[in-house]
Amino acid sequence: MTQQFYVSPEQLMKDRADFARKGIARGRSVVVLTCRDGIALVAENPSPSLHKLSEIYDRIGFAAVGKYNEFESLRQAGIRFADVRGYSYSRDDVSARGLASVYAQSLGSVFTTEGKPFEVELAVAEVGEDPYSDRLYRLNFDGSIADESNYTVMGGQAEIVNEALSRSWNQDADFASAVRTAVKALSATRSAEGSGNGQAAEPLGAGLLEVAVLDRDPLSTRGTVRAFRRINTVELDRLLSSAEGD
Repeated sequence: MTQQFYVSPEQLMKDRADFARKGIARGRSVVVLTCRDGIALVAENPSPSLHKLSEIYDRIGFAAVGKYNEFESLRQAGIRFADVRGYSYSRDDVSARGLASVYAQSLGSVFTTEGKPFEVELAVAEVGEDPYSDRLYRLNFDGSIADESNYTVMGGQAEIVNEALSRSWNQDADFASAVRTAVKALSATRSAEGSGNGQAAEPLGAGLLEVAVLDRDPLSTRGTVRAFRRINTVELDRLLSSAEGD
């Protein structure tokens, strides 16, 4: 006779959460932070094609960590939602808050009803006319939403990155300074890994990073209403090198 074991719903949810957390912890970190010029999105990501950062709509950006195929499906669904809502109503009706709510419903449904939860964390950012009107939401694997202020960190070793940012974040920084601040904070995880052998870790270089910005006033700076812009490797390398020469 086969012995059967009862697993309570509470234990099942705990096991699912532990599974998702372990998957997310294996991912490299992502930082999203506000500054004077807009919002900077910075990810440790050596892949030139498997993006963690993306545009969703005119003034809305997306960042993710975890399993690529899972957050990529969510990214595409978010773009479709934003396009349909903007076409059916008004472009002004597309907001980071609305998009975050849709993502929360999807993640929560998968967490409670599917065979396994998504191993992802998401950030949805909307740049405002000034830093005080910026919107930044972080979504966990179970659909929970956090309304963040100033910056958010996702992925492996987020505590180390958060600690570094708490000492260096500056709302009055321009994009260049904000990106360098984020890169320095992400590099702190490498310093922690190298502390065991007594060697100081090299800071992350442009080839190991993916960087984008949401421009606060793209119409005057670039002649477009679309705030999202990727920073290519050459521009990023020049930006990081200029800091070393200061």
